[in-house]
Amino acid sequence: MFKHLLLPIDGSELSLMASRRAAEFASEIKASITLLFVKPEYPVSYYGDGALIDPTTPEEFSKLTNTIADRNLKAAAEICTAAGVSFTVHTETSDVPYEIIISTAEQKQCDLIFMASHGRRGITSLLLGSETQKVLTHSKIPVLVYR
Repeated sequence: MFKHLLLPIDGSELSLMASRRAAEFASEIKASITLLFVKPEYPVSYYGDGALIDPTTPEEFSKLTNTIADRNLKAAAEICTAAGVSFTVHTETSDVPYEIIISTAEQKQCDLIFMASHGRRGITSLLLGSETQKVLTHSKIPVLVYR
């Protein structure tokens, strides 16, 4: 049976609902959870006709992403605490979240990745991509998809 779940969260309402269900599931099977938030890399600023497109400094961007990560991890941690589930918190920075999800699951020796799927289909899925689909395609660790 599963003993250590990786729960990647992204701050969406669906991710929060998945956090509740993952905590319930972990409580039922007596498993622990590693909460993961993947922060985006600082976007490279581009100049066009002499105008800076993104005036945010790397420091401001880092502060903002840390605040967002902390807020979302705190919400998921409160859910785990309420369910009586032991958990750890982990953050990484990358523009390729699916790779971080898989590598974190491997490094933390998780035996299940529990993640939400927004259920995008068709052209939206092609344009926006699906981190869940990429994890399903590349992970050797079982993945439970919550929708």
